[in-house]
Amino acid sequence: MSLGIVYALVARGPIVLAEHSTTPTNFQQVTHAILSKIPPNDSKLTYVYDRYLFHYIQSNNIVYLCIADDKFGRRIPFAFLQDTIERFVVAFTEAEITTAQSMGLNSFARTLARQMDYFSRSPQDSIQNVRGEISQVKDVMVQNIERVLERNDRIEILIDKSNSLNNAAFAFRKRSTALKRKYWWRNQKLVALVVFAVVVFVYLLVASACGFPTLSKCRS
Repeated sequence: MSLGIVYALVARGPIVLAEHSTTPTNFQQVTHAILSKIPPNDSKLTYVYDRYLFHYIQSNNIVYLCIADDKFGRRIPFAFLQDTIERFVVAFTEAEITTAQSMGLNSFARTLARQMDYFSRSPQDSIQNVRGEISQVKDVMVQNIERVLERNDRIEILIDKSNSLNNAAFAFRKRSTALKRKYWWRNQKLVALVVFAVVVFVYLLVASACGFPTLSKCRS
């Protein structure tokens, strides 16, 4: 099952003006690394990274980018980006867009969240309702993200992914140890209960023959 659109941002060059993510990942690190690699001219492109596709449209020096899993295709994400462009230029003036600082227009994140959910849940309806002309995505180039990142960028991203895996493995080991300890104590309690029951049973058996409770008959 496709996850749909999981991350989106609007940026002016390397400066992110607004963003929204539906899942905790290192998408921010990857996208921030490639924003500075995007050429200044108007363009459309899809980057491949792991099992995700990074789609972007650059229009008037503003980058509109979204990430979807590779099962979601490209037509819907680009329709989402076209819709985002139209909503963004209506929401803010040109002066606001050109002078805003990092995350200065993040009030637009609410719109991103709403439209991400809409395009992910109702892909066919969302395409039909997009205003304006959507170019054929078959003409959009697809590149592997490894080709545009510098070696240091790739190393940092790989290290971050490695750290995430190590943290997950540590958490798993910690939970496993706690679970083993829990069951060890449960087994010890069960053994103690069985021993106690055997002792009581033997005592009652002996007491019934020797006199309860002092065992006086067996002492003479």
